[in-house]
Amino acid sequence: MGIRGNTSLDRFNLTWILPVPNSDHGYILRLHFCDIVSKALYELYFDVYINGYSAYKDLDLSSQSFALASPYYIDFTVNSNPSGSIHISVGPSQRSLPWKSNAILNGLEIMKINGVAKFSEPDRKDNHVGILIGSILGCFVFLCLFLGFVLIVLRRRRKEKQKPVSSESRVWSPLELTVTSHGSTRNLSLKIPISDILMATNNFDDNSQIGSGGFGKVYKGMLRDGTPVAVKRCNNDNSSKGYRQGLTEFKSEILILTKIRHRHLVSLIGYCDERSEMILVYEFMKNGPLRDNLYGSTKIKPHLSWKQRLEICIGSARGLHYLHTGTDQGIIIHRDVKSTNILLDENYTAKVADFGLSKSAGPHIEQTHVSTGVKGSFGYLDPEYFRTQQITDKSDVYSFGVVLLEVFCARAVIDRSLSWEEVNLAEWGMKWLKKGHIERIIDPILRDEIDAKSLKKFGEVVEKCLAQYGVDRPTMGDVLWNLECVLQLHESSVTLGTEGYWVD
Repeated sequence: MGIRGNTSLDRFNLTWILPVPNSDHGYILRLHFCDIVSKALYELYFDVYINGYSAYKDLDLSSQSFALASPYYIDFTVNSNPSGSIHISVGPSQRSLPWKSNAILNGLEIMKINGVAKFSEPDRKDNHVGILIGSILGCFVFLCLFLGFVLIVLRRRRKEKQKPVSSESRVWSPLELTVTSHGSTRNLSLKIPISDILMATNNFDDNSQIGSGGFGKVYKGMLRDGTPVAVKRCNNDNSSKGYRQGLTEFKSEILILTKIRHRHLVSLIGYCDERSEMILVYEFMKNGPLRDNLYGSTKIKPHLSWKQRLEICIGSARGLHYLHTGTDQGIIIHRDVKSTNILLDENYTAKVADFGLSKSAGPHIEQTHVSTGVKGSFGYLDPEYFRTQQITDKSDVYSFGVVLLEVFCARAVIDRSLSWEEVNLAEWGMKWLKKGHIERIIDPILRDEIDAKSLKKFGEVVEKCLAQYGVDRPTMGDVLWNLECVLQLHESSVTLGTEGYWVD
């Protein structure tokens, strides 16, 4: 079309008018295409119209030929219009990216259909009896085939019930995921076309990237309706192990986030599984991960006050408490609680994110743990889980205790630049907690903000969370209640004007 970036021309069509005899004859149109203008696959979408009617919508030559500059043709049968002509038009699709609106037609053939050959049948006598017998035999054969198919399906289902397939070992395809994991087609409304993803992220432009993790890179984007989103794109790991791991996390996020909703859990807006991509789209959290607001960020951020930090911890605890007790799925163990998986919105409201490693302990009360391979983040791992390979909700409590220390000290959980006894934050923090001197590891910025009672209570909460054995740790509900007490003690001290005072 030769638009060359002229946005005022991004919605016009190219039209060819072919004069043909105005008769009852039909015509075969053969349209030839060859994408010689795009620089990469899946950039060109356009519509085809014949005599003013849509003949092919959102034509994508890449999905037909899987290569650039590869010839492809489509046949249509049409009649001439009353004016004695046939109109063929091509124009940009609504799925076209604004800066890549285009359309192409490389060749056109038109062939007149002169008629249909007729073949006379030999004279035969009426054979109604033969027709009747043939119909009966045909119905009998069909009935036998149908009953055989039903028996095969029932036998296969019986075998599957006798020998269930582990979800850990099964490899899911994205198509199977959309049908099987949701249980119905109603959740297909969460699917977002790849064209919308590309438009939202400016074709995954590096300038749109706002983070990265084990699953892949995260981009800031804007949907067509103006909704800001965070787009998480799975790494294109060609190894079977990497693919299975990414697919497992992709499936887990969709399974969990489509069934739960809470103010302190990040919401899933949609997903995309086109073109071998695994993409998750979340609500956008303006202030990013908690870790970046404490330390380690290249961007200059205002320091978080002690009250803000407590409110963030309380919000995170509420989200985790909901996972452990408030869902119809039973206990959901997050399994990867850390400061980078706690995100802050524009009001610094905390929301727990990243459910790729999450596990359900089942709806039964007696099922208190899940046996699974050890996965998580070094520095946050529950030592009991590491020893037994049995994860419980108390494993999340331990990891959250490390996050509390991280919030209090504003340093990394593993920092090899420090002396050997300070490298591991949990071990270093527990050393001073047991000595009763938590003030020795406080973030210097907070030293004048915390009173003795609030400090002591907070230290007790952390120490209980970091107990070596899960049975000695509090539930997340207890942690939440105690953190609210810490906040009340702090606000009382502010009212009385005694904040920032303790005796070493």
